Amino acid sequence: METVGTQLDAQARAGDPAGEGAPSAAGPVIAGAGPVAGPGEQATVRLRDGDPEEPPRYAPEWLRLREGADAAARARELLDPLRIRLAGLPGRSGGLVVHDLGCGTGSMGRWLAPRLDGAQHWILHDRDPYLLHFAAAASPRAAADGSRVTVETRRGDVARLTPDALSGASLVTASALLDVLTREEIESLADACTGAGCPALLTLSVAGRVELAPQDPLDAEIAEAFNAHQRRAGLLGPDAVTVACEAFAERGATVRVHASPWRLGAEEAALTGQWLRGWVGAAVEQRPELGDRAEAYLNARLADCAAGALRVTVHHTDLLALPRPRGAAA
Repeated sequence: METVGTQLDAQARAGDPAGEGAPSAAGPVIAGAGPVAGPGEQATVRLRDGDPEEPPRYAPEWLRLREGADAAARARELLDPLRIRLAGLPGRSGGLVVHDLGCGTGSMGRWLAPRLDGAQHWILHDRDPYLLHFAAAASPRAAADGSRVTVETRRGDVARLTPDALSGASLVTASALLDVLTREEIESLADACTGAGCPALLTLSVAGRVELAPQDPLDAEIAEAFNAHQRRAGLLGPDAVTVACEAFAERGATVRVHASPWRLGAEEAALTGQWLRGWVGAAVEQRPELGDRAEAYLNARLADCAAGALRVTVHHTDLLALPRPRGAAA
């Protein structure tokens, strides 16, 4: 475990919160999850120990690029029921303790901490020490009411969370995580949260639906191949939210879901272009026979994007699970 110190605060104030000027190590990125990693790029969030075949999901450049779209998409409608639950937590006078799973560059904390009242202590979980360093440095320092926000970092396998690891936790958060878990891992997450009586706000899980305007005859075929790629090797992909809802509900939690789509237009051309490359790349990886047609499709779509003529809606779903507080009657 690492505790954030004054050196990280100084780097954040100096204008390098996400690490553009810091050294990094090369690493692979799954096609479809973000831009292809180049020399010097750092990958992130390996979910399982002992599996060298499983590449990390994201490069930090992709995480920074998508942060604005993520912030605009997250379902604010889930915040009021979350605030009501948090306000009634026993021991709230000591402040909230929030565990952010697979925190990446820390965008969830930057979005959520300033929307909650009261003192907060965020525990940022990730396998990548490089990303943990900059997530901590760029974390917010004040809650909605001006109360203090502090952070610490923990390296670890977020797919192996236990109720003991959540002892004293007020809230578990994650962003773009559920869809890269298996059914067993989501059930373990539900076990941990409900066992600790801890609410969970799990945002931006892929829904398996994409809308592009203008339309193209190949849109549906690319989308179908991409969704199949998301479900490879037992991962849940677009089925993750349904499985998570069932898992939490079976354990007595109240579950709410809300749409959280990206709506990308001319102002988001850089993000749209990178998303397109990953989306089509994953589809071709899943169905190599798409090859030549997909290349022509991608080139045409990128040209539309560069001209400001492409609109894309990428559907996601946010989930709020409210388990019975610990000690409550069954």
